[in-house]
Amino acid sequence: MIAATHGRTPLHGAHVKLGAKISPFGGFLMPIQYTGIIDEHNAVRTAAGMFDLSHMGQLVATGTGVEAWLDGLTSNAVASMRPNQARYNIFTAESGGALDDAIIYRLPQRWLIVVNASNTQKIWDWLSARAHFGITLTKRTPQYALIAIQGPRSVELLAPFVDADVGALRYYYAMEADVAGVPAEIARTGYTGEDGFELFVEERFALGLWDRFLSAGVGLGVRPVGLGARDVLRLEAGMPLYGHELTEQITPLMAGLDWVVKLDKPSFVGKDALALQKAAGDYDRIVGVIMAGRAPARAGYSVYADGVLAGEVRSGSPAPALGGKNIATALVGERFAAVGTKVEVQIRDQRHGGTVVPLPFYRREKAANVRRT
Repeated sequence: MIAATHGRTPLHGAHVKLGAKISPFGGFLMPIQYTGIIDEHNAVRTAAGMFDLSHMGQLVATGTGVEAWLDGLTSNAVASMRPNQARYNIFTAESGGALDDAIIYRLPQRWLIVVNASNTQKIWDWLSARAHFGITLTKRTPQYALIAIQGPRSVELLAPFVDADVGALRYYYAMEADVAGVPAEIARTGYTGEDGFELFVEERFALGLWDRFLSAGVGLGVRPVGLGARDVLRLEAGMPLYGHELTEQITPLMAGLDWVVKLDKPSFVGKDALALQKAAGDYDRIVGVIMAGRAPARAGYSVYADGVLAGEVRSGSPAPALGGKNIATALVGERFAAVGTKVEVQIRDQRHGGTVVPLPFYRREKAANVRRT
């Protein structure tokens, strides 16, 4: 039974009309799939897919000293961000654990912080408690919708609607432009491993844009995509999901996100703990695993190596981009984390073999204008 307390995004009616399977997620009723996870996954890898991500938390910080304030609350560098740049970042606890991961956008006269839906209130409370005089923090969910267009034909779909050259927009940068006459923030960001865009618009414009994109995309192979395929896409691309590869117990270093931990910053919450962990080096690590057989490894399953318990699976799924091979991430002890290590996953009453492999499982060929900065 679906509780009446779950929110509905501005696009909820469109999902119902399209026959989506809808379930609660992050406090909202969200489309899990439309025509099927594999079909939707393949559309993103070969053409483009459209996602409703309006459940994500959108926080806006303005005022004097926001840059330095955010720099002291996150593990990655904020102070070095250029105008209109976006940057993946992590809010860390004093213990070094991850409170949430986020994308922070440096927009004109404001900073946009996009957090996971399930953590919106937690991060809102945490930031509010640390906001000093002169900083204003506002929550614009659900007044703003978030539509993602992801896949190799994303530019082809979006460009005709925009009064600016979106094809020239660099990866992890944003711009303000009109989309079909609607004011929008357009970012070249995503969570699929493909090129693509994320559009932030006022909720009253969302449905009209969604329908126009969907109609224009028919000849391009564009499909609406639910959260089920999105999870497979991000797993293939080696991107962490909060609650799985990142938690308050799994630090960014354990998750293999060393590049997001700038220990050369003067200070940030959790820096001391992360510096100690980095120096010790003997911490558990998130690794990729490819299973040898057809049995899927699922979150929570035990992982063994050398006849002893080595860790547990954090995420797992068949990977259409790898011909249907079963892939997983696992948190294992440091001595079991080397690429090539043979492991076994306890699936029901049997152990099934697998091999530790580098992440990501899937990597697209990037064009020059979509390089990460």
